[in-house]
Amino acid sequence: KLCGYLNKLGIKGPIKTWKSRWFFYDENKCHLLYYRTAQDVNPLGAIDLSSASLDCKLENGEGIFEIRTPNRVFTLKAISKQAMMYWLQQLQMRRWEFCNALTRFPVGSSQLVNEPLLGRTSRSDVDHEDFLPPVKTPTEAVGLKAASLPAPQTSTALQNISLKHPWTEIQNTVYNICGSKQLWGNNGNVFNFDEFQEHPENLDEEQEAEMEAGCEGERACYCSVLNWARKAKWRNSASPGLAEELHRERSPVDKVSVLQQQILTLTEEVKSQKELVKLLHKALEAAQQEKRVSSMYLTAAEDKDRLELVRHKVRQIADLTSRMEALEKEKKELEQTLTLKESHIQELKDHVQLLMEKNHAKQQVIMALTEQMTRELSDPLQETNTITVETLYKQQEEIEHLKDDIDAYKTQNQFLNSEIHQVTRLWTGVAENEKALLMKCACLQAQNCKMESKYLMVLRKLQEAVPLLPNSHAELVRNLIQEALQWDAKEGAEEGLNLNPVSEYDEYGFMTVPEYEVEDWKLLAKIQALEIKSNNLRSQEVVEKPLRDRWNSVGELSPSAELKSLIRSGIPVEHRQRVWGWIVSRHCSHPPDHYQRLLRQSESTEHPACRQIELDLPRTLTNNKHFSSPTSPLIPKLRRVLLAFSWHNPAIGYCQGLNRLAAIALLVLEDEESAFWCLVHIVENLMPADYYSNTLITSQVDQRVFKDFLSEKLPRLTAHFEHHRIDVSLITFNWFLVAFVDSLVSDILLRVWDAFLYEGTKVIFRYALAIFKYNEEEILRIHDNVEIYQYLRFFTRMIVDGRKLMNIAFNDLNPFPMKLLRNRRTMHREEMETELCELEQIKAAYVKERAEQGP
Repeated sequence: KLCGYLNKLGIKGPIKTWKSRWFFYDENKCHLLYYRTAQDVNPLGAIDLSSASLDCKLENGEGIFEIRTPNRVFTLKAISKQAMMYWLQQLQMRRWEFCNALTRFPVGSSQLVNEPLLGRTSRSDVDHEDFLPPVKTPTEAVGLKAASLPAPQTSTALQNISLKHPWTEIQNTVYNICGSKQLWGNNGNVFNFDEFQEHPENLDEEQEAEMEAGCEGERACYCSVLNWARKAKWRNSASPGLAEELHRERSPVDKVSVLQQQILTLTEEVKSQKELVKLLHKALEAAQQEKRVSSMYLTAAEDKDRLELVRHKVRQIADLTSRMEALEKEKKELEQTLTLKESHIQELKDHVQLLMEKNHAKQQVIMALTEQMTRELSDPLQETNTITVETLYKQQEEIEHLKDDIDAYKTQNQFLNSEIHQVTRLWTGVAENEKALLMKCACLQAQNCKMESKYLMVLRKLQEAVPLLPNSHAELVRNLIQEALQWDAKEGAEEGLNLNPVSEYDEYGFMTVPEYEVEDWKLLAKIQALEIKSNNLRSQEVVEKPLRDRWNSVGELSPSAELKSLIRSGIPVEHRQRVWGWIVSRHCSHPPDHYQRLLRQSESTEHPACRQIELDLPRTLTNNKHFSSPTSPLIPKLRRVLLAFSWHNPAIGYCQGLNRLAAIALLVLEDEESAFWCLVHIVENLMPADYYSNTLITSQVDQRVFKDFLSEKLPRLTAHFEHHRIDVSLITFNWFLVAFVDSLVSDILLRVWDAFLYEGTKVIFRYALAIFKYNEEEILRIHDNVEIYQYLRFFTRMIVDGRKLMNIAFNDLNPFPMKLLRNRRTMHREEMETELCELEQIKAAYVKERAEQGP
């Protein structure tokens, strides 16, 4: 027999997935029957192979083939490619056998099965190269032996249930659960329960023992079946009385009323029986599943196995719960979509109604004009309104001319459309070529910057070796360095070679090549500027353009994980002012005229910090053209912002470093009042209390916290610093106080500020660790403490890859949470306060001792 388990793809019902089915070939009808299991008695369906075609496509997957009938396509899946080929060959051969038998060809089944394929094809005048060799029978998946094997398990308990054939499922399930001939009547009806009703004593002791040991689900199933049988018997016994009552009635009206009552009663019975069938189906499925689980639970040898079974069921329950929640969510979304569709349909109906009314009005106008024209033509007295034959001919000629014009315009329109199409194609090609040329130009410029930076690096190496060179060579090296530092883009433009992409200032006025007094530092600054420009050009199409597209798609700003990721990647120049203003306005309330009142107060009364502010103004961002001279336009604005803040927060007044924070805010936000509130947000919301006080106690606490994190994240570097007695707080204290202003190049600095304004001071810790990680290997190669301090003074300005620094800060170092930062700050603040108390006690004791000693 050709039989075995295959997976069938369900195409109807709520669950579209693979379901395991037992397939059996019926030789008499050439049908392929399929059951849920090999032990079922009633098939779920049949596939007519007599007019079907078989097909297997490589794109469907391994072991998947299709049976195409005139009504439906059945998709089946075997356990392997060999099993799939075996099924295809066997089905094809048996279909040939059936068709040959119908046409009375002398071909026997044994001959088809046992003889080689080559012999049969030769007798049927078909070339043997068109046929595949016979496939060996896979005994593990095909044949009667496979029926004794357990059915393939599915991922969920209800996945293998057939929703299309509920009655057949109930019959097969009841047959499998009961396993007794007492439930199977002579007429083959599964639900013939008269024997249960009339002969309950026929159950032997073993069956009663099994029922007692079974699960509560089976008992509920049997009780439901018996109750249903009792109700059916009671209704059958009640129907003769109804017939006698109908017979006794004499008037037709009474007979009709009795019949209507009977119809209602029978309708209710049908509804109750349908509900009973559904309940039985659910109860039997639950009982069967619970029986399987109970049997597995009872057969488990150890408590560990039983516990694993319980855990498995708990996981299944959680899985079903999550699926139910997903379906509920999908249901809500579909309901919302349905509501929108209904509203759209209603709008369309209203539109159709308006069109119909408009059409009706037009028809009425046409009818009125037609009646008027008919009256005018039929009235011989109105000669002035009568259209003569000549006039009609002229109008017809004009109509013909107009038709010719219309045809000409159509032809012209088609021609113009083709021309426009050709021009559009040419324009598209030119735009693509232009884009490709721009990208090529950017790559060439980046490569040129890279080569120029390498050239300058070689010159720097030669500069270091000048004392060892002859005088003529040393003089040549110095001339080359001088030419490299003085070469400007204008000279290249005069020659028509605009390949030097280094401009003098960036978008915010920072000098791309800072002016250092030491010639070696000038060369390093030029190398750094070239490296930054090269990285920007290379990442413009790959990184920057997609990032700008994502920012352009952002509408109204609202806190989210996506916005946080975008801000960490860097805000484009055209969006930075809007985003910073939104961040500041979220955390700072803007009382009306508060900034103006502070300005009026600073004009009327001189603040004690006014002199210190005036001293610090010329020292603010000296490498920025907007603050480089006392007459720069932003110097008065910066003065007013700092004076207003000194009156706004008298506890701090003014601290060195606030001028740099306010200057960065002015460069980006441009408005005085917005820069003032940005400074308030940094000092009062982002930074801890006492960070800018006279004692700077919190700033010192942060340095101790940073040393802890540095020893945890970079232990090799910390050991190197301890070995050479390097105190990193001498370098990092200014980083934390002014948030890296004057330490990083402007492009990287503003990216740090983007994340700093949105997330807080933890960003400063992360970037400080990332800076040391970025240059860790360079620092470890230096073994002199003086050289280490000299390197740490300027090494931050040699960082050129801002994208790499950002990945180190937020990904590679496994950043710490804000809660850990708060706990470390609390611990070190307590230690520092204790140390300060001890110092105060020592100071007081010393003063007391000197007072006792006298002059």
